[in-house]
Amino acid sequence: MSDDAARMFIALWPDDAVRAALSQWRDGVAWRAAAAPVRSEQLHVTLHFLGSVARARMAELAHGIDVPFEPFELEFGHRELWHGSVAVLAPELVPAPLLALHASLAEALERLGMTPEARPYRPHVTLARRASPLTETTQGPPIRWRVEGYALMQSKAGAGSGYSIVQAYGS
Repeated sequence: MSDDAARMFIALWPDDAVRAALSQWRDGVAWRAAAAPVRSEQLHVTLHFLGSVARARMAELAHGIDVPFEPFELEFGHRELWHGSVAVLAPELVPAPLLALHASLAEALERLGMTPEARPYRPHVTLARRASPLTETTQGPPIRWRVEGYALMQSKAGAGSGYSIVQAYGS
């Protein structure tokens, strides 16, 4: 990726307590040697993956995705293994305000001339990749996450890789 663009996504970004609970779920699995557990500081729920975005559009993007939404609660307690050997933690139920936020953000992206992903939205936290077969040793406690905001995120590759918050929205 050139220096003129950044790899971007919009996410629900957990606070320290929720992140610790998510990490506990991840650490409750006896992963195979080939598995790649997601680092604690990268656990999140993606709302929209944007891919490569021109840095010249960052201010417009940050302003354009500032949408009103109703805070909601997510409850996790359901581990799944998805196609491609991706282990995820999925919510027990998908609250209507989460779906409304996802839809509002998709409309905002379209107004910006960006194309949101067409596949159905399945909220989740990725726990590990190359996780098949999944061998569980313990089941973590239910996680209740009060969501009062979301964030525009940048993914950085190479040395110093990780995610950084570009703009936070909500409280």
